[in-house]
Amino acid sequence: MAQETTEHTRRTLLVGAGLAGVAGLAAACGGDDEPAGGSGDAGGSGGSGDATGGGATGGGTGGGQALATTAEIPVGGGKVFEDAKVVVCQPAQGEFTAFSAECTHKGCSVKSVSDGAIVCPCHNSRFSITDGSVVQPPAEKPLPRRNVTVQGGNITLA
Repeated sequence: MAQETTEHTRRTLLVGAGLAGVAGLAAACGGDDEPAGGSGDAGGSGGSGDATGGGATGGGTGGGQALATTAEIPVGGGKVFEDAKVVVCQPAQGEFTAFSAECTHKGCSVKSVSDGAIVCPCHNSRFSITDGSVVQPPAEKPLPRRNVTVQGGNITLA
């Protein structure tokens, strides 16, 4: 009988330790950083998203985070700002667009701008630098616009 009690106690201890480990793992993976399927898009999809000269774009919030200078964004290309979860492009000289850097297909982060397209490396979706529309599936929805302002040669997240 004493043997059974000792075995039962060991089993209970091991099961409890295993459950505690699983609970810790779930807590680490289920943090409050961003809800599942969330876009991380503080600017929303409203507004025009374009800024030319010193003009501001349509409605939305973002906090005025400085991103880059206009000289850093190549004409016909763009640059991904991973920390801000935004990609800023310059489709034509002096015309700037900005979009969420989260791919609308599976939520991966876009990583580059190449040949006039924003590229997601996960499944090779490509989006237009002009309007964020899908130019190569599997993504079916365009990238949401982000609002930026251009003033004095600086690009700021609106």
